[in-house]
Amino acid sequence: MKVLIVCSGNVKEFNLILHHAFIYEQIEAVKQNFNIEYDVFNIVGKGILGYLGNLCNYRNKIKSFNPDVVHAHFGLSGLLASLQRKSPVVITFHGSDINLSNVQPFSRIATRLSKHNIFVSSKIQKKIGVRNKYSIIPCGVNLEIFYPIKLKTAREKLNMDMEKIYILFSSNFKRVEKNSSLAFTAIDLLKMDCELIELDNRSREEVNLLLNACNLLLLTSTSEGSPQVIKEAMVCNRPIVATDVGDIRELIGDTEGCYLTSFDPDDVAKKIKLALQFETSVHASERIKNFDNNIISKKVFDIYQKVKR
Repeated sequence: MKVLIVCSGNVKEFNLILHHAFIYEQIEAVKQNFNIEYDVFNIVGKGILGYLGNLCNYRNKIKSFNPDVVHAHFGLSGLLASLQRKSPVVITFHGSDINLSNVQPFSRIATRLSKHNIFVSSKIQKKIGVRNKYSIIPCGVNLEIFYPIKLKTAREKLNMDMEKIYILFSSNFKRVEKNSSLAFTAIDLLKMDCELIELDNRSREEVNLLLNACNLLLLTSTSEGSPQVIKEAMVCNRPIVATDVGDIRELIGDTEGCYLTSFDPDDVAKKIKLALQFETSVHASERIKNFDNNIISKKVFDIYQKVKR
C-alpha cells in the first residue's frame, strides 16, 4: 500500500522539526508494523490562498506517486488534499484547525470532502459536529524516544544546575494560544528561584531529556486538541500542571503529581507548589501505556485498509 502524507511546511526532513515529529513518528510506526510505502507532500505558504497555491504541484505529486491513500494532517492541509478525486483522503484534525475561528470553516468543508476523518479527541469532534465517517484516535508516543531518566542524569547531560528549579513550558513563548503570559505571571507569584524553559527548536531526544531534567511541565494554553507534550511527560513520569483544555483531564485523571488549573495566576502558582512536592508523578506512565505508537499505528492502518481505492 502506498500512502501520501500531506502537511504544512517546506522541509525535506520533516522528522527533524518538532511541529511535524509526531506525524513522522506515527507514519514510521505504521511502516514498521505493516507493509506500506509512504512519501510526503510539504505545503509551501500560509493561509487558504497560500495553501491553494500548491494545488498544481500536489496534483502532479498524486500522478507521479499514485497513492492508494492520502493522509492529511490539519484541516487546511486536508482541504487541499481533497481537491482531487483519484485517491481517497483521510484527514487528522489536531485541535487548532477546529478551535481557531479563521480556520474552522475550511476544516468543516474538508470533513465533507474527505473519505474519513480522524479527531485526536472527542471534544473537537463534537465541536465541529461530524456525525459519520470518523474515528477518535489520539496521536501516540514513541516509547523508544520517550522514557523515564533520573533527574540528576538528565541534568548532567544538559549541563543544568542540580539545585535550581526548572519548569518546562509546553511550547514556544510567542504562540498566542499557548498563553505564556499566564505562565510568567504565575512564576513571579511563586517568589522562588526558578527558571521557565521554552520548548522550541529541540530534537525529540532533547525533549525527552528536558522533560526528565525539569521539575515539572507547565501548560497554560487557552485551547488544545490532544497535546503530545502531556502524553510525553506522562511517559517520563513527570509532574504536570495544566489548564483544563483539550483532553488533558481525561489523560491525567487522578494521577498523583499532576494537576489541572484554572486561568487564575494564583491558582496556577498554587498548583505548581503542589507539583513541586513530587519528584515524579505516580504511575503516570502506566496510565498512558495505551498511547504506544505501535498500538495507535494499528488503528490508523485499519482506516487505510477501509478506505483505500
